[in-house]
Amino acid sequence: MARTKEFDPDAALQSALELFWRRGYEATSMADLVEHLGIGRASIYATFGNKHALYLKALDRYGESRDALMLYELSQAGAALPAVRALVRRFAAEAGDDARRAAGCFVTNTAAELAPHDAAAALRVEHSWDHVETLMHSALVRAQAQGELAEDRDPRALARMLLVLMQGLRVVGKASADPGRVRDAAEQALTLLD
Repeated sequence: MARTKEFDPDAALQSALELFWRRGYEATSMADLVEHLGIGRASIYATFGNKHALYLKALDRYGESRDALMLYELSQAGAALPAVRALVRRFAAEAGDDARRAAGCFVTNTAAELAPHDAAAALRVEHSWDHVETLMHSALVRAQAQGELAEDRDPRALARMLLVLMQGLRVVGKASADPGRVRDAAEQALTLLD
């Protein structure tokens, strides 16, 4: 008869996500995971696989929750351009916030730490960026159709520029103690939507 799990796998995955997000992949050992999750090494392996598999599951979880929030923010009825501006400003505010800036963005952190040499991580980063770009593109196409965005603007190119800007805001925000740097960059980029 199989033993029942003595822990909540969903809560353990969330806890692993938080640890990986804060410390990174390389700086998080299996011993750290055992201690932080409060479950045995064998249980981690049996439930999630090795450390790498657990990291990828945590990254997937992060993407699902983050993407759902962006979809909600960008798909509300009415004017689309204010939602795009609000999203970029939220990224800038989070990047400049002392309580949040040290962690940065889990996807951006993965892009810098693992994507150059880890195909599975790189694929997830690209998938996340494709999804964000698609959401932004759809909102900008809607803004253009509603007359909020000039006809001579390229919604795809603008979506890509905003994606790169938002990822850059996270990187600079992590390293800079000056929140004005990311805020000013975001505001300058948003002038391209006028």
